[in-house]
Amino acid sequence: MIEWLHPGLIFIFGTFLIPLFKGKWKQAYLLILPAAALIDVILMYKGVFGTIPYSTWYYPFLDYELVLGRVDKLSLCFALIFSLAAFCMVLYALHVKSSSEHMSEFFYVGGALGVVFAGDLFTLYIFWEIMAIASMLLIWFHGGRGSEVAHRAGFRYILWHLFGGIVLLAGIIMYVAGTGSTAFNAFSWGWGSEYLPSYLIFFGFILNAAVPPLHAWLPDAYPEATVTGAVFLSAFTTKSAVYVLVRGFTGVDILIGIGAIMTVYPIFYAVLENDIRRVLGYSLINQVGFMLCGIGIGTPLAICGTVSHAFCHIIYKGLLFMSAGSVLQMTGKIKCTSLGGLWKSMPFTTACCMIAAASISAFPGFSGFISKSMIIAEAAHFQLGIVWVLLLLASAGVFHHAGVKVPYFAFFAKDAGIKAKDPPLNMKLAMGIGAFLCIFLGVFPQYLYNILPYDPVALGFIPYTAAHVVSQAQLLMFASLAFYVLIITGVYPPEQKKLNLDTDWPFRIWGAKFMIFCKEPLMDFASWVDRGMKRISAYFASFGRNPLRAIRIALSTMMVKALRTFVLEFWWRVFKYYERDLEEAKKLPADKPIETVPLGTAVLLIIILFLLYLVITLMYGWLAP
Repeated sequence: MIEWLHPGLIFIFGTFLIPLFKGKWKQAYLLILPAAALIDVILMYKGVFGTIPYSTWYYPFLDYELVLGRVDKLSLCFALIFSLAAFCMVLYALHVKSSSEHMSEFFYVGGALGVVFAGDLFTLYIFWEIMAIASMLLIWFHGGRGSEVAHRAGFRYILWHLFGGIVLLAGIIMYVAGTGSTAFNAFSWGWGSEYLPSYLIFFGFILNAAVPPLHAWLPDAYPEATVTGAVFLSAFTTKSAVYVLVRGFTGVDILIGIGAIMTVYPIFYAVLENDIRRVLGYSLINQVGFMLCGIGIGTPLAICGTVSHAFCHIIYKGLLFMSAGSVLQMTGKIKCTSLGGLWKSMPFTTACCMIAAASISAFPGFSGFISKSMIIAEAAHFQLGIVWVLLLLASAGVFHHAGVKVPYFAFFAKDAGIKAKDPPLNMKLAMGIGAFLCIFLGVFPQYLYNILPYDPVALGFIPYTAAHVVSQAQLLMFASLAFYVLIITGVYPPEQKKLNLDTDWPFRIWGAKFMIFCKEPLMDFASWVDRGMKRISAYFASFGRNPLRAIRIALSTMMVKALRTFVLEFWWRVFKYYERDLEEAKKLPADKPIETVPLGTAVLLIIILFLLYLVITLMYGWLAP
């Protein structure tokens, strides 16, 4: 193990060599980089840096130090799942020919790992923005007929994240100016103007966590990404936000309420959605809500629940997006109304999707069961009655849309007559690894518990108790019964080919109107100003060459325009005179030598101007108080 080998920099610097490889060599190189990063992180657990926590990779910057490598159990846990997920996702995307898309994926993962190991706020911000730009490109790489839609979605996506990044940077600058420290540790929290830097940093973090009403960018953009790009997007942006919130805002009460609302709010949209990847996008928001609740509660067991749930969520949500991507890859369709009956022709994809659905629904024996319940148990322990009820409702709701709706409409609904088969070998291998981990962690949770910041078992949490298993089985049984009754009675909302507007409607509607205003009236005004400035510039240029000609043209033009306004017999002869004079003045050459006037005329003009100056000065002195 080399002490200076940063896992994130393996991805970032290794990215530049991707275009140099072709064919099998390229595929091998793509797998070597995430494998090297994963081995790097695993060796960190063995204490190669000595005592944990440990910091390395220091670089001087102005009067501060950039700390690229803060190593402790929290950062190592997130780094491990990020590296493991990256390996599976690169394997899933191995058939993609575009080097640019692979480069964006690697920059994205490298940025996420940089955030996890960042020990100071400036380093955090740099990697935070690398993530934003790279993830936008994954949306823009969507080709074919959907490229224009993807371009617009990516543009809206980056506007959100650039805005969040600006707010975050403002908070960082104010925090550093106020404290004199760039260290990324827990921030102070309270009520008052002195906490403004913490508020701004908090806002920048929760925007990336897709907290309502700042969440619309996620279901708007993720479904428009490429087949493989959506899989990457499901893992890193929101979980990086969870990590920084754990690091900086553990125990902040407001996160309990935000998280509870966040778990319930997306359920209704997920039920109505027709696009499977949009359903999974809303499901992602629902699951991050559980994590935010755990951060807000802030006890060691709640933090264990948050970190373990983030770990498991990356695996099973990635597997769900892989399954949906495989359907899209092999059929070209992703709408619930266009699919059905694929379990016969795509049995392996169906099985993987069912395992992921069981995991996200927290079936006993699957990974979601051994993580989510810690957060719910802590909410009950601290008598957060409303929060506890909302979390149970959200657990039943996620089973409805991600656990039942997605596999039902994709694989078991009425046969749509689509001829398809399971995806290529690399995609099946990636899904197989994800499915194995979902079951392995559910059956042997201690392997996950051993790498958490605290040991849940030592804190008194045992996942497989009779009460816990029976209560969860009852919840899932009644939720599945409710779905069945709603389907057979026709009460369940029918799948429709339409776009459901969320809190993004003001940006879509008023934003579009603002763009029309920018393109038409505002551009017309800008053109008018531009023409006016050109006329003024031309006049001054003409005045410089021949002042008397320029004055004559200006006076004649003003008189002509003024007299045209008053169409009266009395002014007609005067109007014709100035119109003729204007035409004659324009015929004069602009570069003609400067005309002179008689000396008496010049003296008279000077006296008139002097008298005007005296009159104005006397009037000002008389009127002034």
